[in-house]
Amino acid sequence: MSQRFTRSRIALAVTATLIIAALGTFGAMRVNASSPAHAAAPSMAPEVDVANVLNRTVTDWQSYSGRMEAVDRVEIRPLVSGTIVSVNFKDGALVKKGDVLFVIDPRPYQAEVDRAAAQLAAAQARVGYTQSDWERAQRLIADNAIAKRDYDQKQNDAREAAANLKAAQAALETAQINLGYTKIVAPVSGRVSRAEITLGNIVSAGASSPALTTLVSVSPIYASFDVDEQTYLQYIGNARSGGSVPVELGLANEAGYSRSGTIASVDNRLDTSSGTIRVRARFDNADGALLPGLYARIKVGGGAPHPALLVDDVAIGTDQDKKYVLTVDASGRVSYREVTLGQQQGNLRVITAGLKPGDRIVVNGMQRVRPGAEVRVHMVPMTDDSDPNAAGANANASNGAKAAPLAQRTASKETNS
Repeated sequence: MSQRFTRSRIALAVTATLIIAALGTFGAMRVNASSPAHAAAPSMAPEVDVANVLNRTVTDWQSYSGRMEAVDRVEIRPLVSGTIVSVNFKDGALVKKGDVLFVIDPRPYQAEVDRAAAQLAAAQARVGYTQSDWERAQRLIADNAIAKRDYDQKQNDAREAAANLKAAQAALETAQINLGYTKIVAPVSGRVSRAEITLGNIVSAGASSPALTTLVSVSPIYASFDVDEQTYLQYIGNARSGGSVPVELGLANEAGYSRSGTIASVDNRLDTSSGTIRVRARFDNADGALLPGLYARIKVGGGAPHPALLVDDVAIGTDQDKKYVLTVDASGRVSYREVTLGQQQGNLRVITAGLKPGDRIVVNGMQRVRPGAEVRVHMVPMTDDSDPNAAGANANASNGAKAAPLAQRTASKETNS
């Protein structure tokens, strides 16, 4: 009985202690809640860079891949046989039209010219003799002082001598042409490859003979690429009627497009297996930096210029298969806006749906905010690599803010952090 009584007293004591502790905690919470010294400090709204959407007139561009091609490409082959006695260029050198590249031993061909000249002189002498003999026979036949058979013989001899004279003249011309072929000259101006057959080697004439070297023109130069049927019908078809279609070119080591040109030619048929047509664009290459075979990024412009809304490409986020931007209203509240993307114009992206003129979007600090949150707005110009003056004008028109370019501010924030 005493043990049971002791346990009851202990349980009552523990219960009373817990009740007192709970009352004390509740009182302390009320004191802290009512005390201004312990009031919770309001959270600071994050600051983000905000820019106005650009409203600008743009031209649509289509991008393709292609290869550079020389306008003129010549395989230099010998037209006469013989021994190479001179190579007059360095590998990869620039040459002009008419420059001597190779010399084949001219002595046998000079001897042939001399022989043909001697035969021509003999033929000319023969013509003179037979012509005089026939003229004498003509006077004698009038007096019946010569037989008709002898007269016909002398006439035939004169005609035969005239024919032999023409043959001798042709032989001399052929010998002179072959002598000229011993000097192999550049048919066009351009850049030569290496000498495939060097000094002292014997070469043979003919189309099947090995090429001595190759020669390609330098400027202008072609960029060949395949375009789809829709682009041809919408843009490039104008080139056939004499219209000018602008083209821009960028190399593999370039981020943008460094050269401008025009469509030079369009193939005469569409490849039905691929649905494309071959197009050549002509570019100036006075510095010789473009070489045949180089990979080229081609951008073809077409269509009438039209107004469009543009935003910096870095301000566009990806949500699964959707593209979006974060807009900021006049009260500084962030909203999620799904957008439809158009073509890229430098570092800007055309927005075909989802935005309207005057909208303000977050261009830096998207990772620090969520839709519905309030932010502190820092107005900046919309960066534009192709037209920096337009970006500055856009910023001044928005609020007259004088801010550093977005890339510089982003770098400084990363450094400070």
